[in-house]
Amino acid sequence: MSTDTFPLLDHPLSVQLRNDICQGATSFGIDLTEAKADLLTHYVLLLDKWNKAYNLTAIRDPKEMVFRHILDSLSIVPHIVGDYILDVGSGPGLPGIVLAIIYPEKKFTTLDSNGKKTRFMQQAKNDLKLDNLTVANSRVENFEAPQPFDAITSRAFSSLVNMVDGTKHLLSTSGVYLAMKGLYPEEELKELMDRHEIELVGCEPLNVPGTEGDRHLVILTNRH
Repeated sequence: MSTDTFPLLDHPLSVQLRNDICQGATSFGIDLTEAKADLLTHYVLLLDKWNKAYNLTAIRDPKEMVFRHILDSLSIVPHIVGDYILDVGSGPGLPGIVLAIIYPEKKFTTLDSNGKKTRFMQQAKNDLKLDNLTVANSRVENFEAPQPFDAITSRAFSSLVNMVDGTKHLLSTSGVYLAMKGLYPEEELKELMDRHEIELVGCEPLNVPGTEGDRHLVILTNRH
């Protein structure tokens, strides 16, 4: 893609950011096309630009954004199922916008109650021409969708109980919750199982290049 289409790719850091994204993606078994690598790089530069004025993320260094945000989001790519995916508490679009870039054939909705974050996501949708992305500004418990979702993702979003409480009306009967967590959430899982007819499918450790600390993906489904 030309820098006429994505002028931020003229940024002096763009080559390094792009290389770090591609190398990180390869470590997950993801072979990025040039177009997708450009989209992810432009997204980082756009986030960095908006962050200076709107404080969208505590991470200020775009190089760190690659590891802490982009590669962290890419780590769950192998677990994405279905055609309709909701990302709750999406913030500036993590992991929802990253996943929408990777899976242009799937339909993604990113949901957040913070107006400045949803305005940024709408701008990113427009700039990156993500026709498969819908941005919603709403509290999750008030949000209604035209059809149930096959998967609901979350990253740094409240507790598992609150996630399920807020989104159970949005998940299809055979759908899955994909909750990104740090340490293994033993207490949260115990509280959830005590209160809901939810089945734990698995809790997968996530190894994200360039980051420290434990990362886990909690996979849940409705008990049938």
